[in-house]
Amino acid sequence: MMAAVAAPLLLTPALMLPARAQATQQAAITDGAKSNSDSPKSDATKSDAANSDAAKPADAKPADVKPAVSQPTGASDPAQRKSLTTTAIDKVKQVAKSASDIFGRVPCLPPKGGATSMGSLPHVAAKLASGQPVTIIAFGSSSTQGYGSTSPEFTYPNRLAAQLRRKYAGADITVLNHGVGGEDAPEMMKRLQTSVIDAKPDLVIWQVGTNAVLRNLDPADTAKMVEDGVARIQAAGADLVLVDPQYSPRVTEHAESASRMVRLLSKVAQLRHVGIFPRFEVMREWHDRQALPIDSFVIADGLHMNDWGYACFAQLLGDDIIKSVGQIKLGINVPSAVQTYRPM
Repeated sequence: MMAAVAAPLLLTPALMLPARAQATQQAAITDGAKSNSDSPKSDATKSDAANSDAAKPADAKPADVKPAVSQPTGASDPAQRKSLTTTAIDKVKQVAKSASDIFGRVPCLPPKGGATSMGSLPHVAAKLASGQPVTIIAFGSSSTQGYGSTSPEFTYPNRLAAQLRRKYAGADITVLNHGVGGEDAPEMMKRLQTSVIDAKPDLVIWQVGTNAVLRNLDPADTAKMVEDGVARIQAAGADLVLVDPQYSPRVTEHAESASRMVRLLSKVAQLRHVGIFPRFEVMREWHDRQALPIDSFVIADGLHMNDWGYACFAQLLGDDIIKSVGQIKLGINVPSAVQTYRPM
């Protein structure tokens, strides 16, 4: 668990896009992406046919942005009408392009006081450092699949892929989104072999526990299944990072269960010597210490993250992977007992 520390305001609302402006901007991004074949290509995650549906968040249907073109008096000539329409569409495309640039890296600061990862991802870091191809699997439920994002490119696996490819421009990096909405440990364990192990990943990011909390399942049963799954993934030779539940109203309604789930997943990580991204504490700090309103990073359902939330999550995760690669390149000899994984 992340140590609670008193910290100055890390991210003022002035650095954030207001929720309403963000929603308008996100809608423009989506419509602009549909209408502008010349707009910059996103660093979309490579995925196989079996997971093409996972790239589309369920029920995430932003309102179409249709440029309102007022027809001035006397503009009945077809050529003139076409010119007005083209001008309006070009403006929307420009807005979409600017928005995409903004979302490339959001104004997101890491929490203070947490331990660093210090080489907790030696396998994937060594392969990136040596220029070998890397396969990363994002394994989990709806927040891995991307529910709440306004476009497939804004899911956290795609964000992570884009960040790593920007940093390692010549590297062959594949990030597979194997998230399925509504699942938790029992369902995930049934597909662990086919969705994870058979793909021979270098790194697995396993987001788990939220749906168990919402269903009032015993956190100890979830932790036991996760520990068994971690052992199987380790035996396959992959690095692993666990991601605990999100800090959001629907989850904190089950405060005791959520707190126990977070503790037990952290204990599994310690026992199995794998990384853990403390999403619950990171998101709580956004709200409690960085003074961000809940609706600035959680959508209206009170559960799933929005584009900014996914972006910050992916960004902190990517920063730590990059830091681990830097340590390998510097030849730092990291003790094998290092277990914790925290944003820098």
